[in-house]
Amino acid sequence: MGPEERAYHEGFMREAIAMAELALKSDETPVGCVFVKDGQVIGRGMNETNRTLNGTRHAEFVAIAGILSEYPITVLNETDLYVTVEPCVMCASMLRQYGIRAVYFGCWNERFGGTGGVLKIHSDPSVDKPYPVTGGIFREEAIMLLRKFYVQENEKAPEPKQKKTRELKTEILPMDVHQPKSTPSAAIRAPGHPASTGSIPTLTSLVKTAVPAPAESRPASASTAFT
Repeated sequence: MGPEERAYHEGFMREAIAMAELALKSDETPVGCVFVKDGQVIGRGMNETNRTLNGTRHAEFVAIAGILSEYPITVLNETDLYVTVEPCVMCASMLRQYGIRAVYFGCWNERFGGTGGVLKIHSDPSVDKPYPVTGGIFREEAIMLLRKFYVQENEKAPEPKQKKTRELKTEILPMDVHQPKSTPSAAIRAPGHPASTGSIPTLTSLVKTAVPAPAESRPASASTAFT
């Protein structure tokens, strides 16, 4: 990848990170995104699951709702997504159904990732048109935002779960350290997913997959690493 192309992608990921930082300040899981068409941002979003008490209000859903209030649905076929954390299974399925052109993300989502972290929803050949995925753009920044959120104190939490003794870890492992040799087993697939078929689940069955976890290493996946 040449320096101009790298700068292009990094510029839009910085805007996604700005949305994630806003989410953190709002006591939301710090995931942010922007949707880009012809070099212009046409939609922005951040997690709103805590404020709305709605597990489907992920950054991607919020941004697309705004886009579709101004543009026809077909605009997404010519639009790229930049998001700080790999889309979860629910969001990866939604993006596939809407026909997103390409996805670029910061850090991998090893608990609920839908583009290689756990499942490969974006490339399942049985339904819809697949979309290419590139991960690792400002990966360390994305991980640190998630860490800052997860060490925050929740005053409503019971005493055993309080985090007053936790420290913010600043060391981040290289992308390929402890990389799994294969995709995660059925035992750790996202809740509600039929492990044996690899088929795309319905959105209703995935509402519980609301909060992504910070990824320390790059899982074996069909995603391309940003280099």
